[in-house]
Amino acid sequence: MNINRYFKNNKWMPYAMAGCVTVLFYLLASHIVYLFIGIRYFIGFISPVIIGLIMAYILDPLVKIFERNLTRIIKKPNIIRLVSVWITIILVLLTIVVFMVALVPQVVKSLGTFFANFDAYANSLQNFVNAISYDAAKNSMDISSITKLLDNAIENMANYIQDNLGNIVNTSINAGMSVINTVISFILAIYMLCDKERLQAGWRRFLQGVLSDKSYSEVSVFWNRCNQILIRYIAGDVFDGLIVGVVNYIFMSIAGMDYAALISVIVGLTNLAPTFGPLVGAVLGAFFLVFVNPWYALWFLIFTVILQTLDGYIIKPKLFGNSLGVSSLWILISIIVLGRMFGIAGILLAIPFAAISDIIYKEIFLHNLESRKEEKKAALAEANAKRAADYAAMKAAEKAIKAVVENDSQKAASEENHNTEK
Repeated sequence: MNINRYFKNNKWMPYAMAGCVTVLFYLLASHIVYLFIGIRYFIGFISPVIIGLIMAYILDPLVKIFERNLTRIIKKPNIIRLVSVWITIILVLLTIVVFMVALVPQVVKSLGTFFANFDAYANSLQNFVNAISYDAAKNSMDISSITKLLDNAIENMANYIQDNLGNIVNTSINAGMSVINTVISFILAIYMLCDKERLQAGWRRFLQGVLSDKSYSEVSVFWNRCNQILIRYIAGDVFDGLIVGVVNYIFMSIAGMDYAALISVIVGLTNLAPTFGPLVGAVLGAFFLVFVNPWYALWFLIFTVILQTLDGYIIKPKLFGNSLGVSSLWILISIIVLGRMFGIAGILLAIPFAAISDIIYKEIFLHNLESRKEEKKAALAEANAKRAADYAAMKAAEKAIKAVVENDSQKAASEENHNTEK
């Protein structure tokens, strides 16, 4: 018996299939959380590969710079690529070592000193608040409720930090464990950079097999634009954060403020995040300084406002130009959505994502809609022109037929008259 024919000839089969699909959809919808958990675990397993790919993507422009300069000395492309990759890796490792030797000990020492002296800082700040309250009372101003609120906040903060010092240590240990994954990802990035040509050739071959020639050309152009946006933004953002951090360190050193290295590192790193990053850096820096000397915190905030104004109106336009001109609303939406989906990485890439999405919306989506609208207009105009031509042809035919009929009638009348005269 033919099974396919048996199921095909039974009327209940479509209803059974529909019921099964409905049940499967219900089970999927009711257990969607487990699906996302599974996806998250899967991404966790392959995260070293993803991070390695990102590292290779970020380091590739530097490798290209060395390749262009080495072509004058070395003639073999494979050797040029290999030497360029290793020069880049050595340069990156030296930068990391210099950074760790120059800044990490100071940052760790500053954190240790801050938490060790936090009780003394809290008492000093409470005395400062009480002195302000006393001076206000002498001038017949009652701010006791405000000072009481500040005292409670300082006391609660001190208790919280003391109670959670163990969690801070555990977090540091976990951060140390993640270094192992970073090393694995870095090694994978080296292999990806060395084998870049083969990987790209395989990917191009796959796309050419899947897409038509026109679609492949359009995808290539689109990817080149996205690549330029991403590379320029990443390089510009890192350089901008470095400038802001260095300028902040110079200011704090000249002003004689404590924890200059720690706060400058925080300011430089938070400056990488768009919109809210500088605000977070200012709040964290003021938090450290307000316990040491509240006036330091005030001057730090004033300087941060000036620095961020210069950064927003002078430094960033010089670095980015008009290549990332996206509306502030779209950037804010991208920060919120990507931040909730991918955390800090999503916030850091919110601006290039917004720029790429803007290109997709304006140059692909709207362009296709406008093209379809123009095609419909052209088709309608062509149909109207054809209809008008058919109508004109019909009228011309009617006129010709009428002329022929009138001519025949005149001939018949003329012949009849002629016969009558005879």
